[in-house]
Amino acid sequence: MEIIAEKRTALGKQNKKLRKDRKVPGVIYGKGMESVNVMVGLLDLVKTFKGSGESTLVDVLFDGKKEKVLVTEVQVHPVTGNPIHASFHKVNLKEKIKANVPVVAINEELNAFVKSGEGMILSLINEIEVEALPANLPHNFEVDVKDLKLNEGITVGQLNFDRTKVEIVDLEDDELVVKLDSAKMAEEVEEVVASEEELVAGVEATKEKKEEDSEESKDGENKVSDNKSGKDKSEKK
Repeated sequence: MEIIAEKRTALGKQNKKLRKDRKVPGVIYGKGMESVNVMVGLLDLVKTFKGSGESTLVDVLFDGKKEKVLVTEVQVHPVTGNPIHASFHKVNLKEKIKANVPVVAINEELNAFVKSGEGMILSLINEIEVEALPANLPHNFEVDVKDLKLNEGITVGQLNFDRTKVEIVDLEDDELVVKLDSAKMAEEVEEVVASEEELVAGVEATKEKKEEDSEESKDGENKVSDNKSGKDKSEKK
């Protein structure tokens, strides 16, 4: 997988013209090198990033050389969703690095409980941080949920990858990655939410009642005070 990059002199607001020409500004950076401003084709970037993600090496052809990089970040426009900037991390193939690898559930549509509507797949961990040599980074962690029974799950320890080359960071083997939960649980959650709303309404009603009682109490105190004042005045006379 490769992408062609060109040197970029446009900076700041000047990048707007690049984007109109369907070019995406970016930067190549890495340990022991000065960052280089580049630009890449919009369609090329979309196609490349879709295939590579953030954990698969990509060849960047730039200035007559080929560099091994990871596409570490693609910023997108909040409205159009089009890429507006890309970051390429030039890596040392002999040094281990850390990267986030996505978790992908497969064969969900083939699970008998999902098909019948009795169950639903819950993704508890969407990506996992790993440490490995750049060339050994997994593209993703696939978890096959076809044969899961209700309330069963797949743990970190059950993931299929080469543990001699890849180390998972800060996760225990018994932590669940995905789980097949009962669809009834969703209904129960809705009921709980409704109950909480009713509770809030009850609290507000109680608060209003207290405020009314407080106002009545104040009115009573004012009347007593008025009566006392009248009595004092009559005594003085």
